[in-house]
Amino acid sequence: MVADVNISIRTEDEISKMEVACRIVADVLNHVRGFVKPGVTTLELDAIVEDFIRTRGGEPAFKGYEVDGKLFPSSICVSVDEEVVHGMPGQRMLKEGQIVTIDVGVQKDGFFGDSAYTFGVGEISTDKQRLLDATKESLRLGIEQAIDGNRVYDIARAVQTHVEKQGFSVVRELVGHGIGRHLHEEPPVPNFVPGLLHRSRFPNARLKNGMALAIEPMVNMGLFHVHTASDGWTVYTADGKPSAHFEHTIVIDGTTPRILTLME
Repeated sequence: MVADVNISIRTEDEISKMEVACRIVADVLNHVRGFVKPGVTTLELDAIVEDFIRTRGGEPAFKGYEVDGKLFPSSICVSVDEEVVHGMPGQRMLKEGQIVTIDVGVQKDGFFGDSAYTFGVGEISTDKQRLLDATKESLRLGIEQAIDGNRVYDIARAVQTHVEKQGFSVVRELVGHGIGRHLHEEPPVPNFVPGLLHRSRFPNARLKNGMALAIEPMVNMGLFHVHTASDGWTVYTADGKPSAHFEHTIVIDGTTPRILTLME
């Protein structure tokens, strides 16, 4: 049996504060979807999101986030087609038929919310729609397993099983995570059941009431292999095929997980 990692259990007061941050996240994703159209630049989307977050009294959680000495410069991660995650906003214009993932984090009153949604730009192909549908459904199935007494691998197994039945693949290098007073906390939440040699990296932690998790399947149309671009942030598929990403922040609450970032 794998020992449980040190995971925070949130009080109802802390969860209430997380709910406020998560409500901003969900509302901003709902707001920005109306601007995801051919001709808009990813930098324009970033400005729309940052303005919305600050107007609601929040702080963009990603702006200035540091990894290995590098600071992320923007308020959203915006990843187009073969980009999996961590794409940086710029002058790139969206085009009809693309898919674009917008990943948003918000800090308010010392607590965080995190969610991502992959949008179609205008009309998209049947294959891309299948990819979006499979990824969104895998997230739903993973969340269903986030109940008191289950383990992290129950979430992972549900996601991986559905994705692979649909003929797609789950990214291995990037995983979900705990969340609360920090954007990224214990435990890591993989979207696949690790092989025996990798289980120390992804402990099969027991899930308990009050744990807050960001569950986020990243699903590739082709192979699961990815690379990181020269900008040091953008992760893209090695075979150049599209990728989709959906994410919710949830709290474990008995047998019915509380999804804090539901879009209305």
